[in-house]
Amino acid sequence: MTDPRRTIPRTDTLLAEPRIAAAVRTLGRGLVKAAVVAAQERARGGEIPPDAVAEAVLAALPVAVSSLRPVVNATGVVVHTNLGRAPLSPAALEAVVAAGGATDVEFDLATGTRAERGRGALTALAAAVPGAAGVHVVNNNAAALLLCALALAPGQEIVVSRGELVEIGDGFRIPDLLASTGARLREVGTTNRTHVADYTAAIGPDTGFVLKVHPSNYRVTGFTAEAGVAELTGLGVPLVVDIGSGLLTPHPALPGEPDAAGTLAAGADLVTASGDKLLGGPQAGLLLGDATLVARLRRHPAARALRVDKLTLAALEATLLGPEPPVRAALAAREDTLFLRAEALSTALAAEGIDARAVRSTAAAGGGGAPGVELPSAAVSLPAWYAEPLRRGDPAVVGRVERDRCLLDLRTVRPADDPVIDGAVRRCG
Repeated sequence: MTDPRRTIPRTDTLLAEPRIAAAVRTLGRGLVKAAVVAAQERARGGEIPPDAVAEAVLAALPVAVSSLRPVVNATGVVVHTNLGRAPLSPAALEAVVAAGGATDVEFDLATGTRAERGRGALTALAAAVPGAAGVHVVNNNAAALLLCALALAPGQEIVVSRGELVEIGDGFRIPDLLASTGARLREVGTTNRTHVADYTAAIGPDTGFVLKVHPSNYRVTGFTAEAGVAELTGLGVPLVVDIGSGLLTPHPALPGEPDAAGTLAAGADLVTASGDKLLGGPQAGLLLGDATLVARLRRHPAARALRVDKLTLAALEATLLGPEPPVRAALAAREDTLFLRAEALSTALAAEGIDARAVRSTAAAGGGGAPGVELPSAAVSLPAWYAEPLRRGDPAVVGRVERDRCLLDLRTVRPADDPVIDGAVRRCG
């Protein structure tokens, strides 16, 4: 009797199969060949018949080379750190694809000589905040603060309020970051109250700069006091203000949230911010302010290690110049429009026997921006058990569970993704 294992397709035969060959072009030969070998071993072990090997290979292959999966953010948190913070606009995504090949990121095509790196993105950033005489971009806001400490306070003191020595996500602490540069922190005031006199008394020959940090993810209320930006100008040393969230100009939905333009107008010498939060762009650290100080930062040796790549520069420029990015659209969404969408989805799902209801909800800016600000929203409410299968689905839909109900908050869902929500819920039901 002929051993059935002899009929297992050869490796070269499988790699030549049209569907598998197409996968090689998109996923790479190494990854596909590994799947072929694994399927052949399954056939040799009798787990699958020889004529099912090709199908087993195709079933085992990922959709894409990257392990990152697309997710529909239905949490109601506009800038969700665990879900990649700001989703890029279509214009920014197109810019990233275009920049994926050879580009003129640091080359002048007219003269054939070297040019300023990322000049388009820097020009767009300067135009977005006219009050900034100098601008620079590094790979995140922590890098921006790190560069300030290295360039402006080497071996010196950084004066900062005790109430602003914040810890943000994953145990990251700003004082630890600054101390790692060799600078010394001069803490002033108390946790709840810090006055201008506290800063004035601390400033001396060893002061590199005064740092003011916008608290992320929390608010201190009650018996409190803090020195405003305008009060801290004219102290004889640079004033660096970390606004964190990346808001370049005031936004009506976020009253009280500091913005770069307003902070510079109030007298800050340098402002640091994140590009992937309320600006709605790629991960980046933005440095804006005094031209001389920005030039010092740019020429510091560490600036090379902290610089951004061409993909980030392309996405940032497109975010600044292009149409409204998803973060801005989510912030601007009207509550009544959101509720009409929730009603339409819930009605269609309920017609299929699914316990779906349209409810009012509360969303948040997230990402350390606008702590305490509630954004009126609307959601599709489902039994709590839907949360897990929706997360595990394809595409994954991530909501939140409140009072034993799974809420799919539509403030963070593009209208174009409403059919995706509908299909995902139906597959679970």
